[in-house]
Amino acid sequence: MLPPPHPALHVPDTKVALSTASVYPSTTETAFELAARLGYDGVEVMVWNDPVSQDVDALRRLSDAYGVPILAVHAPCLLITQRVWGSDPWTKLVRARRAAERLGADTVVVHPPFRWQRQYAKEFVAGVNRMAGETDVRFAVENMYPWRYRDREVLAYAPGWDVTDEEYRHFTVDLSHAATSRTDAFELVDRMGDRLAHVHLADGSGSGKDEHLIPGRGKQPCAQLLERLARTGFQGHVVLEVNTRKSGGAEEREADLAEALAFTRLHLATVRPGS
Repeated sequence: MLPPPHPALHVPDTKVALSTASVYPSTTETAFELAARLGYDGVEVMVWNDPVSQDVDALRRLSDAYGVPILAVHAPCLLITQRVWGSDPWTKLVRARRAAERLGADTVVVHPPFRWQRQYAKEFVAGVNRMAGETDVRFAVENMYPWRYRDREVLAYAPGWDVTDEEYRHFTVDLSHAATSRTDAFELVDRMGDRLAHVHLADGSGSGKDEHLIPGRGKQPCAQLLERLARTGFQGHVVLEVNTRKSGGAEEREADLAEALAFTRLHLATVRPGS
């Protein structure tokens, strides 16, 4: 059992969750096991090619078995998940919402459409806002980035990768994506304002690759953002969505995820006014 916090510290109620993507290419169950063992407050389920991630009943069993709540569902909108839950993008969002409702999650994370999804992109802003009005689950649209190859830049998302250009009800900020797009993270959060509902915490060096480094290992203001969230009474969840594929094995991956959790909890603790 952890000792109580020092009276001079304010520790907010913000829940810190582990994305199941953080253990890729291991299984969804591995993420639940690690989240339970390391003391995460919950998980965000990335719906992808692992059949368990697509099965609401299987996910509920894992949540119950490990005592780890599911706080968010990430809809299958990656390139590698184009055929997960069918090929119609609206069907994917409907199924993600239903999964979140059945699992007790309060957030669905969604990416803006790819440019080649023309009709979906044309209807996306109005459609996702309409769906958000039909449920208590928040559809939190995530900031993305331009794709780069050598000296070329490809705008792969529509209406655009900078989601603050549109009137979405809720946003997810991803600091690795901010690094890749070379966007100032604090300016991005300022533009999101009180519509910021969800945080994907990961670091990046600004190399042009979407790195998802352990917080503190790149150049993003991960610590400063966490401290700001704590001071301003942020009501959403902070989700560690990091890349552990280069970890040297299961033990090193677990150590990396423990480090990420410790970093996050440390910087969410702030000094009480007047202390």
